[in-house]
Amino acid sequence: MQPRLFDAPARRLVGQRLVMSREHDRTAELWRAFMARRWEMEEPIGPNLFSVTQYPSAYFASYSPRTEFCKWAALEVSAAAPVPPNMQVLTVPAGRYAIFDYRGSSLDPRIFQAILTEWLPASDFLLDNSRPHLEVLGPGYRNADPSSEEEIWLPVRPHLTP
Repeated sequence: MQPRLFDAPARRLVGQRLVMSREHDRTAELWRAFMARRWEMEEPIGPNLFSVTQYPSAYFASYSPRTEFCKWAALEVSAAAPVPPNMQVLTVPAGRYAIFDYRGSSLDPRIFQAILTEWLPASDFLLDNSRPHLEVLGPGYRNADPSSEEEIWLPVRPHLTP
């Protein structure tokens, strides 16, 4: 499991969001609502969809399946694109990401467990809790299909040793 490192520019995403927890996962509800309206967005930058998660700063330090976070279903659009009614803008700040190419079901949590409990502690990086986590869903994405393909973008910052 070797990611690519990428210094990503800021992005302007437009979409819908819901607050949820792992215990009360509302991801399917979020994506159903978004996909019914994604064609309302003008000036998309590419075909990729973005699943974005904004975690509270202490989310991983004291994990509980009841802790809430904000999840987005979104599309990247130009800076001038209008925002459809009842959708919101999320500006993802520029920063470094570790990008993992994943092939498998989106319902299998093992890839995230491996990234956070194996790769991250052995790396020279820490989570950058100031930025959201991204999943880039390109043309090979097939939701729960075991042959589905996506990119998992983990926001990282260098681990500074004293």
